[in-house]
Amino acid sequence: MKRFASVVRIWLASFVLCAAAVAFSFAQIDVTVARHFWRVGRHLSGLSTAFGAAVILAVESAVVLALILARLVRGHLSRLGETLGIACLASICAYAINDEVLKPFFGVADPAAVLGGARHAFFAMSFADGSFPSGHMALAGAFAGVFMRLYPVSVRALAALLLLAAALLVVGDWHFLSDVIAGTFLGVSAGILAGEGWLAHSTSR
Repeated sequence: MKRFASVVRIWLASFVLCAAAVAFSFAQIDVTVARHFWRVGRHLSGLSTAFGAAVILAVESAVVLALILARLVRGHLSRLGETLGIACLASICAYAINDEVLKPFFGVADPAAVLGGARHAFFAMSFADGSFPSGHMALAGAFAGVFMRLYPVSVRALAALLLLAAALLVVGDWHFLSDVIAGTFLGVSAGILAGEGWLAHSTSR
């Protein structure tokens, strides 16, 4: 119980820091950074097709199905296989909640729309293709969060990869800085929660 209370306190402190960083970035940094990288983003637009959310979701779904078939045929999965399956499922779920609930709720226009004249504000629009939080970072963060929880040795490497992904999204003008901060926090939180739940389930078997 003490450990759970400690984890909750750490998460709440992280949430407060994340909210402060998002608020500051949204008000002071987002549009300036987006304008700075506008020309770079146009040259990187082709990457959005290769690494689009639909492609990533399709790959993760295929991995989950392959793992289910392997479990049925072999009767068991390795610890790595179980972790991979949980990571993919957590990633898919985090993306669904983000795109179907959070993006329409916050209604933030993407950088292209803002630089084209739309307001950079919360509740300015209402559609699933909004910008805040970043769906790509929710996807990646949830996947990484599971491995971070179940394989602590991977934390540094995965954190570096998440930082690189976030930087590419901002430089490519697909997202504002505040988008990637919020999306990363959402995803990693979901992944760690999923990993913790699976760990509790595994130890009780």
